[in-house]
Amino acid sequence: MKLPNFLVVGFPKCGSTALHYYLEAHPDIFMPTQKELHFFTSDKLLQLNQGPGDKEVKKFMITEELAYQAAFKKADQQQMIGDASPSYINHPDRIPRIKSMLGEPKIIILLRDPIKRAYSNYLHLKREKREHLSFYEALKAEEQRKKEKFSDFWYYHFNSTYFDKVDAFTQAFKDVLIITQEELNSDTARTALKVYEFLGVEKITPSNIEQRYNAGGLYKDNLITRTFLKQSKLRSGIKSLLPITPKMKKIKERLMANYQKSAPPISIEAENYLIEKCQEDVRKINDKYKIDSSHWNKKFIN
Repeated sequence: MKLPNFLVVGFPKCGSTALHYYLEAHPDIFMPTQKELHFFTSDKLLQLNQGPGDKEVKKFMITEELAYQAAFKKADQQQMIGDASPSYINHPDRIPRIKSMLGEPKIIILLRDPIKRAYSNYLHLKREKREHLSFYEALKAEEQRKKEKFSDFWYYHFNSTYFDKVDAFTQAFKDVLIITQEELNSDTARTALKVYEFLGVEKITPSNIEQRYNAGGLYKDNLITRTFLKQSKLRSGIKSLLPITPKMKKIKERLMANYQKSAPPISIEAENYLIEKCQEDVRKINDKYKIDSSHWNKKFIN
């Protein structure tokens, strides 16, 4: 049976999409056509579906073991098989389920400046026409959204708290690699080689090394951007008929680039709110894991 021997477990909005495609470009690595299967967390995520558009998003999760196995059936002669699902990191209670099915997979964790990660998360939902509050208002609404069982993708602060979740995975698994989105973006080739070395495959330069994925930001509102971005039955139908291959992804992003616009800057009140909420977490993860956070908000170290 062909199943993953490594997982990219998160965090959301930290570069897992780009890493998925850089991994897929390696001849000795198999990644499923559908990115983000969310199999090991699907039972929990399906209980969190009361936010706008949540039910449409959840349609594409893999919930059955046979379907999960089928996602990897085309793997042939590859040394390594991967699953990049950034929900896994937020649910350490699913580690026993991962171990029971996959044994000891290698684990890759992506981190990012917590404030930029949270804002990127917020902008993602703004692009999809699901988020209608200001960033600061949305941060303040997080606890209420949890009570109302919104998807955990709406939990901007929660998704930017790293230490306890990272610690759970490093305690549970022998082989864990932690990288930051900042290093992936600033030196993509070197970071890709680091990941390949960790996975034990040949250190080559991926053919798509110049390609950038999920540019973020906001887009002008028109029929084209609504078709690609707004969660709807139409978008779900298109997605089910046309799986997002790297070629399709490139075509979509070239088209969408014509309509991109700058996102407004993060407000001082939202920035200060997250500094206060995340500062201790950043200190702990830096102290224990010595990550390169030199490009993170300088207020975290003041």
